[in-house]
Amino acid sequence: MKKKRSVVAIIGRPNVGKSTLFNRIIRKREAIVDDQPGVTRDRKYETADWTGVAFDLVDTGGYVSGSEDVFEEAIRRQVHFALAEADAAVLVVDGITGVTDIDLDIARMLQKSKTPVLLAVNKIDNELRGYDLGEFYKLGLGEPIPVSAISGRMIGDFLDALVAQLPPGVVSPEAEDGAIKLAIIGKPNVGKSSLINALLGEEKHIVTDVPGTTRDAVDTRLRYQEQDFILIDTAGLRRKARVHEDVEYFSTVRTHNAIRRCDVSVVLFDASQSLSDQDKKIIEAAVEAGTGIVVAVNKWDLIEKDTLTAQAFRQNLTEAVHELSYIPILFISAMTHQRIFKVLDTSLLVYQELHRQIKTSDLNRFLQDAIAENHPPAYGDKWVKINYVTQLKIKPPLFSFFTNEPRGVPKNYRNYLENRFRAQFGFSGVPIRFVFRKKN
Repeated sequence: MKKKRSVVAIIGRPNVGKSTLFNRIIRKREAIVDDQPGVTRDRKYETADWTGVAFDLVDTGGYVSGSEDVFEEAIRRQVHFALAEADAAVLVVDGITGVTDIDLDIARMLQKSKTPVLLAVNKIDNELRGYDLGEFYKLGLGEPIPVSAISGRMIGDFLDALVAQLPPGVVSPEAEDGAIKLAIIGKPNVGKSSLINALLGEEKHIVTDVPGTTRDAVDTRLRYQEQDFILIDTAGLRRKARVHEDVEYFSTVRTHNAIRRCDVSVVLFDASQSLSDQDKKIIEAAVEAGTGIVVAVNKWDLIEKDTLTAQAFRQNLTEAVHELSYIPILFISAMTHQRIFKVLDTSLLVYQELHRQIKTSDLNRFLQDAIAENHPPAYGDKWVKINYVTQLKIKPPLFSFFTNEPRGVPKNYRNYLENRFRAQFGFSGVPIRFVFRKKN
């Protein structure tokens, strides 16, 4: 049986360099780093490796004890969740400002847990600063380890100490092998985190009524009907004109990266709002990336409806956005859990469609029938002939049509071929690509 990874949680008050240390350990810039406190809010998971020991590293939001701020209260819950599932914790403190009351509060919380704790004193950029570590012993967490997350100084020694704390054979969250990656995307405050929490059956992602709560793209593992899923919660996509702050910019970049690395994009709409240009742009981003697509209309429980409401809503959507004619549309409520697991069922079907391979013989029978019913128009003084078609790749499916004159296949005829193709072969929720090449 394959051993699964241990879990290590990075914990600390705001702005001590937790995300910088996280990025240093995983060797890439994954967590958003900014001087503004409170940038990291949800738990963020990445796989790390040191001297052949692999573990799941969890970045958490800045812990502020006793605050009534809605975000800081939610972050505290997230830190407790992370600590509960961790096999080891790292308390990061600031070597320049020294020990604070919040550091002492966090240390007391960690002392009550059964989790092994390492104390990382960050921002120790030179040996002189390293001599002044005595005050950190008052935290009661053993010997402080000096590091500089930004320069990498002493990180190797710190990681040696960390992996020595990890127990052998500990079970961590499911491996990603064979998992279907779902990116939950949409405008701010349409219920993306609420949907993931409902699917998981726990409050794993911070949910508030304030738009923009999620800033990073956050991965969460889920097993459903014998299938592993990776749920990627993303920051709400805004129009570029409204993206002013650095943090907002990087959140948008992370969201587009999440779309590019996922298998299926679950696009969430708010049933109480009309379809906006931004909703259309989000669909277009998923289509351009070539992911499978499922549309879920959330907050359906808030809509006054009769037996024809869903049908009329679906018709309005498909008339507004051409791509929605082939994309499955679900009506759900993350709050009441209405049809939420239909999202996973449908995503699995779309994922299977994304990987379908059509036999060349079936493709060319389709082409012959389509041409017999509607021949390509003339181009200049010659007739356009499309000789045959073959599938080049999957995810997304790409089909190459060989013709005597690629420039002579106009857009309306390409649309005709795609409509005939979908009528015969389906590919629900899957963007398909047609290319026309000159036959040698």
